[in-house]
Amino acid sequence: MMNKPINSPQFFLTAPSECPYLEGQSERKVFTHLVGEKASELNDLLTQGGFRRSQNIAYRPACETCRACISVRILANEFKLSRSMRRNKALNADLVAAEYHAEPSSEQFKLFRRYLDSRHQSGGMADMSIGDYAMMVEDSHVDSRIIEYRVRTEGDGLQEQPAGELLAVALTDRMGDGLSMVYSFYNPDATARSLGTYMILDHIERAQALGLPHVYLGYWVKGSRKMEYKTRFLPQEHLMAQGWQRYTPEPETSR
Repeated sequence: MMNKPINSPQFFLTAPSECPYLEGQSERKVFTHLVGEKASELNDLLTQGGFRRSQNIAYRPACETCRACISVRILANEFKLSRSMRRNKALNADLVAAEYHAEPSSEQFKLFRRYLDSRHQSGGMADMSIGDYAMMVEDSHVDSRIIEYRVRTEGDGLQEQPAGELLAVALTDRMGDGLSMVYSFYNPDATARSLGTYMILDHIERAQALGLPHVYLGYWVKGSRKMEYKTRFLPQEHLMAQGWQRYTPEPETSR
């Protein structure tokens, strides 16, 4: 019998729990640990296979009776702005983005808590403390970055770190074939800015500048209003049984 390679990942299955997206459904996840010097390579392979990262864990839905969660990635090199997206960029032209190594701050956490208290009061992250937030950002063995989006102030071009009001934050992994948006949050009072859309558009531009073909958005769940926004960024591919397939929107949902 051949010996099992030392670096071969071990996979585990969670117990069933209530689905956060579809009423009446339960969810299970298969997961493994992303640790050691091969973590980035493994994260790339697993993300391309439909996994998502959370801290040092890579997970994927493994539900027994449902296949609604579909991995989505934007084809950055082919992406074209719609009229509404051009308006979004113009509206947020006063913002400046700065990218850092994945390090948490108390300012980020205050914004994170405002976002959770406004948008996700009953979610699994609702009770996260500042220590939990620090772990979410720092507990990574892959190439993770924090991108802060602030209101531009006079002198921002002369100083190392912009000083304006912090409006949004994205935790992002840089991979061999793209950027993976692990988690993002924003000022819930700035609804007119559509900051979630703006951060995705910014990541598409970053991927293009880096010569990376994809921006990974995680899972799309058809029928879940929380996920509807993800199919607006075209062209994109969905991970199906046959592999990554170009997505064609239904006529009533096309933009």
